[in-house]
Amino acid sequence: MAGHSKWKNIQHRKNRQDAARGKTFTKISREIFVAARQGGGDPSANQRLRLAVSKAREANMPNDNIERTIKKALGALDGVTYEEITYEGYGPAGVAVLVEVLTDNRNRTAADVRHIFSKHGGNLGASGCVAWMFARKGTLVVNRADTTLDEDHLLMLALEAGAEDFAAEEETYDVTTAPEQFEQVKEALSEEGVTFARAEIAMEPENTVTLSGDDATKMLKLIDALEDNDDVQNVYANFELDEEALQQHSAN
Repeated sequence: MAGHSKWKNIQHRKNRQDAARGKTFTKISREIFVAARQGGGDPSANQRLRLAVSKAREANMPNDNIERTIKKALGALDGVTYEEITYEGYGPAGVAVLVEVLTDNRNRTAADVRHIFSKHGGNLGASGCVAWMFARKGTLVVNRADTTLDEDHLLMLALEAGAEDFAAEEETYDVTTAPEQFEQVKEALSEEGVTFARAEIAMEPENTVTLSGDDATKMLKLIDALEDNDDVQNVYANFELDEEALQQHSAN
């Protein structure tokens, strides 16, 4: 999954560069809203809310925005109600795609997602058609340049804290955890001064296909179009890019 990991890291850097855009704040606010509505407004007792607030702060969202969204979720302020839906489908070359959305209009969102798939060489599938290819995992990515710890020390710390896997890539160390162990491992590494380029619980593919040329270009356009939709929160797909496509995407 090294190529997929590299693509995700490139994508994360792009997202951070775009973090000042209102669309990013809108997506994060919806995640905070649903997390607080489902699990309460105390981040210390609500893991999903805690992760959403962390994402908001990473994107430099003002605290007033965060607090106002939580109050709306708890009914202290008037607001809309969002529904969580996961769409499944296929992209170019049969790539499996999961799309997580938060929407206040199921019919509108379904039509939009179906249109995006069709426009970019994919097709929306039935519920369950690709979900079995993914597993929810915690991911902690550490830039080699941002840590003074050597690989062996970091590996030992991660595994002792409960990590499932550790991969040394060219520019990063990638730590994988079970969702239940994510915060435990993150806290253990943080206590040793480790900072993270990416820290999230997400759906990871069990296996991947490698794309090149036109298939890679079409797939990336599909991902970008889905992520540009206001209702879409997360997009997961089981592909890697070949070296040429990876370099081209990184340059862009």
